[in-house]
Amino acid sequence: MLNEFIAIRRDLHQIPETGYKELKTQAYLLAYISKLPNKHLEVKKWRTGILVLVKGTKPEKTIGYRTDIDALPITEETGLPFESNHVGNMHACGHDLHMSIALGVLTHFASKPAKDNLLFVFQPAEEGPGGAKPIMESEEFAAWRPDTIYGLHIAPEYKVGEIAIKPGLLFANTSELFISFKGKGGHAAYPHLANDMVVAASAFVGQMQTIISRNIDPMDSAVITIGRIHGGEIQNVIAETAFLDGTIRTLSPETMEIVWTRLKQLAKGWEEAYQCEVEFHPGSDYYQVDNEPLETEEFMRFLKEHYPESYVPARSAMTGEDFGYFLSEIKGFMFWLGVDSEYSLHHAKLNPKEEAIPFAIDVLINFLESK
Repeated sequence: MLNEFIAIRRDLHQIPETGYKELKTQAYLLAYISKLPNKHLEVKKWRTGILVLVKGTKPEKTIGYRTDIDALPITEETGLPFESNHVGNMHACGHDLHMSIALGVLTHFASKPAKDNLLFVFQPAEEGPGGAKPIMESEEFAAWRPDTIYGLHIAPEYKVGEIAIKPGLLFANTSELFISFKGKGGHAAYPHLANDMVVAASAFVGQMQTIISRNIDPMDSAVITIGRIHGGEIQNVIAETAFLDGTIRTLSPETMEIVWTRLKQLAKGWEEAYQCEVEFHPGSDYYQVDNEPLETEEFMRFLKEHYPESYVPARSAMTGEDFGYFLSEIKGFMFWLGVDSEYSLHHAKLNPKEEAIPFAIDVLINFLESK
């Protein structure tokens, strides 16, 4: 018989929705939560997200657990019988697994509340434009603000049954990068009468990499990646506009500031050199996931005692996650959950092994009961 929470994952996998559009997802979650024993539960909606408080038997504090609920604008290519019904959207980052795990843990404590209060945060818009910071600033969250908070993220590179974690920095600071160039278009035969923005943008891509090689301490790390470039509309017309979309990733907020300062300085020089307008457009900025040492070490000791084959030392990664905003104000941690997939996160063929769901539920229930 199919595990209940694997079945839930498959349901959620079919209705992926992007940030702040998670209406069907929210409705599905609320419908499930409404069927749980409600003696100890209080439920609040926040935009397309949900907060669920499980009142403890003798509460001295509130422990938070956060799951993200949104999907990515990716066309699924898994061929699974339960693949996305929303063409162009996919749970390619595993948030369907994240939600089903959270529901599994919530289901247990709805019937068997812990000593302390538990707050389950079903957060929208993790993939963009960013839901962690706004939900933390909400009245709903403030009323139940936890003293500690935990979260997980699936990891295709680890096997099912493995949990990777470390104290300190786990995920990087990230910032979305959107740049437009506007010059003067013209006929391909008369380049001297135009300002070619394909040339300007292409040169900028190469020059921005010198920020990493010449402005960042070699013992530090940073990445600038341009994932999309667009300029012009036809082969024999000089492009009047061009656009670069990318991402910046750093291991510290200070390094992020250096990168942005240099980018803006370069842009001013480009405007002069290429006789154009360079504009930066708003994107999402995510704060580093910095695991609080004492909380993390407590969880590591728990794993080594109760799941000795599961613990794997993690390394810092340039991955971005807006859970970092929670950890910037509330002590806690995030860990990698192995799902052993051939394809990476954000890949159209990502197919996590579902056995990770009951395993994670078991680990989290036992850990929270040990608190």
